[in-house]
Amino acid sequence: MAVRSFISWDGTRIAYQEWGERSELPAVVLHHGFVVDAQANWVATGVVEALTAAGRAVIAADARGHGRSEKPHDPERYGEQRMARDLATLLDTTGARQVDLVGYSMGAIVALILASKDTRVRRLVIGGVGSGVIECGGVDRRAVSNESIIEALGADDPASIDSPEARAFRTLADALQADRQALIAQARSIYRGRIALDQITAPTLLLAGETDPLAVRPETLTKAIPNATLQPLAGNHIEALGDPRFTRSIVDFLA
Repeated sequence: MAVRSFISWDGTRIAYQEWGERSELPAVVLHHGFVVDAQANWVATGVVEALTAAGRAVIAADARGHGRSEKPHDPERYGEQRMARDLATLLDTTGARQVDLVGYSMGAIVALILASKDTRVRRLVIGGVGSGVIECGGVDRRAVSNESIIEALGADDPASIDSPEARAFRTLADALQADRQALIAQARSIYRGRIALDQITAPTLLLAGETDPLAVRPETLTKAIPNATLQPLAGNHIEALGDPRFTRSIVDFLA
């Protein structure tokens, strides 16, 4: 699938791909998590294939600093609130008047911010987040601190990383040959504010691994979003993606 790109609101080049044929149902827009990209989060896990097999058109971007998008090293160019503006620009670029939106982890924060402001979101699916959205303002930083992630990404020798959780981010970044300085810039600039969850009008599905330390007490978040339901999954933050209910729930909810 050919990779396209657009120039976003602040001049950053954002890469994206499209799959499937447009139909009477809105396109499904996917936003990935931290470190990974659209290929790793949505294609490799079978989500794109399942959605197109169900007759849906799919659009997925690589967030700034990730995948094939531009990777500035200035922290002022990052944060999920800026990524949400990129997502809005993507909708403008593709001419989407209405979309179903799916976001995981960092992408869930991006999706929540956009859905709280943009009425083009018809249905919303978020995963890999829980009460931290409310209690921390954004991604939960209590189990894995941002400082430990920044230290792990910047370490000269990965063997020197003490935190196994932070080491996992470094291992993933190295496996994907990611730009670690760009990821550090994002880690320094993550969103730390209130999201107007009560303004979300789209029916919402929350997917959360039962042992995911970044998605603790997901029922707290579910209650804070009007017309939201919770689907527990087996496993931690990564393992939940492999639960067959993950992809099936997305396809069924958006049908």
